[in-house]
Amino acid sequence: MEGLADDVLREVLTRVDGYDHAVTEFIRVSGSVLPARAFRRTAPELQAGSATSSGTPVRVQLLGSDPPCMADNAARLARLNPAGIDLNFGCPAPTVNRHRGGAALLDEPELLHAIACAVRKAVPRHIPFTAKMRLGVADTARALDCARALADGGVEDLVVHARTKADGYRPPAHWEWVGRVADAVAVPVVANGEVWSADDWRRCRAVSGAADVMLGRGAVADPFLVRRIRGGGGAADRDEEWRELLPLIGEFWLRVLAKVESRHAPGRLKQWLGLLRRNFPQAERLYGEVRAKKDALAVGHVLACHGVPVLKAAA
Repeated sequence: MEGLADDVLREVLTRVDGYDHAVTEFIRVSGSVLPARAFRRTAPELQAGSATSSGTPVRVQLLGSDPPCMADNAARLARLNPAGIDLNFGCPAPTVNRHRGGAALLDEPELLHAIACAVRKAVPRHIPFTAKMRLGVADTARALDCARALADGGVEDLVVHARTKADGYRPPAHWEWVGRVADAVAVPVVANGEVWSADDWRRCRAVSGAADVMLGRGAVADPFLVRRIRGGGGAADRDEEWRELLPLIGEFWLRVLAKVESRHAPGRLKQWLGLLRRNFPQAERLYGEVRAKKDALAVGHVLACHGVPVLKAAA
């Protein structure tokens, strides 16, 4: 979710009721204690009670491999009163893994335990302390060892992305392994991976036995998935939902323009529309028209022609 689920998209997606909390993109910890501004840059919600404007709590995620440095940074972050501190052992990106971060550490449960223990000592008990992991690097041989290492190290909740690092994002997700992890540890386990619809959510819960599910790309591709799940998983009225989505797309566009250079803004919009195409034929048409556009003014004009409320001219 790096480069996708930033504060802009968190703000827009959580306008749809139903999320218990959101988690930031990871903040890389490497060799030094980061200044407060580094945490606020990734999690500007820290300046607003660690929540989006709709009131959804936002937990801040750290990624790194050095226990003392992770602990020192967690202590600095804790002084900013985050809604929670999360550890990333799930990122499969090669550039991250080459620098001993994310899922690459899942061959070293002893190191996971040391990191968890160090961070647990640094984080006050009133701040939720959680972690996310995959099932392993190349296989699942050490999945249960890693889960026990994190739970025994003090992690209070564990999100399990039901694939290995080598699996990347290729389906299927092995939800049955979430249940095996849950049987092996004494902390709540949350299922994650390949949940794109309410039917997927039902199957994931049935196969994994998990009460809770974390949505990732599925929520980006279908901003109303969380509400549909909360409502019992009824059929979607895509025309009605698209009308509701138009002002959210407009807000997203304006917030992106305010955050990045205008030459980078069209790419961010295309990224989101590319995922929305999975569920909305209207997004397919809109994507087709903005795909070749590189100028923000031109993109703003296309959005307005499709009924997206753009409150000020793109510049």
